[in-house]
Amino acid sequence: MTTKKPLHTFHIPVMGLAYTIDSPIRVAQYGISSVVSIIDDDLIEKMNAFYSEKFKIPYQEITEKIHDYRAERVTSYLNLMDTIVKDKFEKFKLELAESKQALENYIAMLPNKSEIKKGLQNLIDDGIAFKDTIKNYLEENLSPGEIDVNIMTKVDKDNFIKDEQLPVEFNDAHASLRGFANSNLSSSVVLSAGMNPRLYAYFENFPVFYPDTNNKLQKKIILKVSDFRSAMIQGNFLAKKGLWVSEYRIESGLNCGGHAFATDGYLLGPILEEFKQKKDELIQSAHELMVKSLEIKGLHVPQAPLELKITVQGGVGTAEEHDFLLEKYQVDSVGWGSPFLLVPEATSVDKATRTLLEKAKEDDFYLSNISPLGIRFNAVKGTTNEFFKQKRIQDDKAGSSCPKKFLALSKEYGPKGMCPASKSYQDLKLEELNAIKDSMSKVAFDKKKNSITEKSCLCVGLANTAYLENDIKIKGQSQGVVICPGPNLAYFDREISLLDMVKHIYGNASVLGNKERPNVIINELKMYMDYLKNEINEFSEQITAPQVKKLKAFRTNLNDGIEYYQSLLSSNDWFEKSKQTIENQLDVYKNELQELFIPELATV
Repeated sequence: MTTKKPLHTFHIPVMGLAYTIDSPIRVAQYGISSVVSIIDDDLIEKMNAFYSEKFKIPYQEITEKIHDYRAERVTSYLNLMDTIVKDKFEKFKLELAESKQALENYIAMLPNKSEIKKGLQNLIDDGIAFKDTIKNYLEENLSPGEIDVNIMTKVDKDNFIKDEQLPVEFNDAHASLRGFANSNLSSSVVLSAGMNPRLYAYFENFPVFYPDTNNKLQKKIILKVSDFRSAMIQGNFLAKKGLWVSEYRIESGLNCGGHAFATDGYLLGPILEEFKQKKDELIQSAHELMVKSLEIKGLHVPQAPLELKITVQGGVGTAEEHDFLLEKYQVDSVGWGSPFLLVPEATSVDKATRTLLEKAKEDDFYLSNISPLGIRFNAVKGTTNEFFKQKRIQDDKAGSSCPKKFLALSKEYGPKGMCPASKSYQDLKLEELNAIKDSMSKVAFDKKKNSITEKSCLCVGLANTAYLENDIKIKGQSQGVVICPGPNLAYFDREISLLDMVKHIYGNASVLGNKERPNVIINELKMYMDYLKNEINEFSEQITAPQVKKLKAFRTNLNDGIEYYQSLLSSNDWFEKSKQTIENQLDVYKNELQELFIPELATV
């Protein structure tokens, strides 16, 4: 929307399908940026209808009979959000100019080191002619938060009309991208879950992703990555097509919500250090490749590299950790995700699920195998989805009716694809398993059966919360709610107002519960230690040479990460009050890591 400097040093990342589906409508007027998932066009259409009615904006239903309905639904909803956010932002500025109390509340929400905060406070303290002076200052300095969108690149199912496969541009992720590209937004698309070369190539079809004659990008690309090597590979891949990555969003592999993409033992600190040291290399490499491509295409060529931001997210829980990441690694923004699930003003969460999260303890959060994608998935015990799933298993009716099919990506039983959480898929798998039942031990049989039936319908489960919160009718089979918070949420134990949450982020209040919370460094290290132990147990029975090599590399990388933190803490004043505790915990984990036994190949 604007090139003014962001008001905040944090952003709200995408959460599930529905948890941030309308976050911009809720928080963008305060200058807070958030990310909306745009893969579920059915949810998007229902939210479009809901908010059109709420804000008295004409609504035209986009049915599945329309040729390009997926993309058009996305475009229509994004345009609606853009309209609502702009209107709320103008009204908010007017309120600030007319109400000293509203202005003081807003000042309390801004970062302590913010120049805008100081400027507004000075205007109040000086007692200058209030309304017009404030109004002019707000016009010059305030901007709404970004309405960014997220596409999980692998959720790109082929689509069919009866038995005829549609062209690739009608794949789910392709259609979502087209919907964003055709919208009125001037914001960014966040690409997560790794590289999809076919989807990346599709960006070339849209001029909005190329720099204009003023070197501005109408729409930008953000890559969510877990290490520098991945960033360099993907950034250069896009640069060869004349496309610029405006931001690398680094996420902790395990200390995050949603799907957990573990690194090979690389911890967040060393990863961020590499980005800090090699940022110029990243910029120059991409700039040179982009220039060559733009010249060949006959498009405008920027003489200097475009802006590139580095941001980070995953497991941050205190103002001290927030400031550490900003100052030590010079990142542009820090993502705060899971704690915002307890902020009704910011996220879409039904009351029952929010209560579950408030009461959840450390042991209730776990890495599960419920995702049909076969990737470890953060979960919390006691969800309604787990209840309905187990009921179907007990009734010998395992599996979902699979109404949305976004994860029907397995081509094992045919070109149209099936979802491993679907009843049709699980019936086939269970039939195959029963055919060899007599050749297996009961333990092995039960383990294999559980691996088939434990998959959850994420398409419905991750969307239901928005329907429940807004009293939108849910049709079809009962799936309940799936929620995927990061384990950091265990230390937040009550509903939180938006103002209190933002004050917590900036160190002006605390919303943490009474439980003692380990530092973000230690939390992530513990998760990687547990992950390594689990991998060793998984491989120990029939281990291969590549697995032995991988486990040893993982252990080496973890050890290097511990030594990095030990050196960092010994030479700096970070985390002064808890420094000794963190150092002691690092020593404990280092000793434990050295004593960890990795199986060797049996010699004959």
